[in-house]
Amino acid sequence: MTQEMSYLDMQALVGITKHTGGFPATEELLAMCHIHDAKEVLEIGCGIGVGASHLARKYGLKVMATDISEEMLQWARQRVEREGVTGQVEFQRADVLELPFEADRFDAVISESVLAFLEDKDRAIREMTRVLKPGGWLGLNETCWLREPPAGLATKADPSSALGTYILTADEWRAVWNAAALEETEVRVSAVDAAKEVRSRLSWVGARQILRAWSRIIPMYFTRPAMRSVVKETLGTPSEYYAFMGLALLTGRKPAHGN
Repeated sequence: MTQEMSYLDMQALVGITKHTGGFPATEELLAMCHIHDAKEVLEIGCGIGVGASHLARKYGLKVMATDISEEMLQWARQRVEREGVTGQVEFQRADVLELPFEADRFDAVISESVLAFLEDKDRAIREMTRVLKPGGWLGLNETCWLREPPAGLATKADPSSALGTYILTADEWRAVWNAAALEETEVRVSAVDAAKEVRSRLSWVGARQILRAWSRIIPMYFTRPAMRSVVKETLGTPSEYYAFMGLALLTGRKPAHGN
């Protein structure tokens, strides 16, 4: 059944995003991508702007922050302004399946919790690779199944659910990554701890931002059935779900021309 409001719609409406692993996962991914060697980075799916602000503030990078949602871009602009890094971050609405950038432009492309919502992951990876400079790094942070979950759990996160995701197993991700036109590829898979996920989400988004989001969700929960449906479905995830959930960090380097 098609949802009237998806999980991503809800996030854009109230101004909240997350990705598995929070800051520790992001920092590990950036290290794997040799981010200190980069100057200009493309962020795919910037959400409310936490990652773009972090890249600009901590690493002094020029960031092109993109998202398919104009509402998310508005939240991200506000965040970047609060963080005082507006001169380093540029925003553009973009679809990862057809990026509006020339080839061989960026030193690194970073994407966290984006491809989980796309069925055609190969096409997205090709597009991100296309806009990388030769020798540049592509890094993904994606949720995966550590092993095949029972059918009842799997449907909690499939395309027909409010989450609307296409989650791969760790082995499926390895196969996708091995098929990509990248060198020096690496895949790191780890289990997800539910308690740590809550703490990492608080750290990533910020307690104030979360409280503000919930102050928007609660009135709509009682006045908008679509919001009520999404909240119930996403918060009703069984605890055993986390026993099957993993985190995959995937990195690779675009070959130099002539290789």
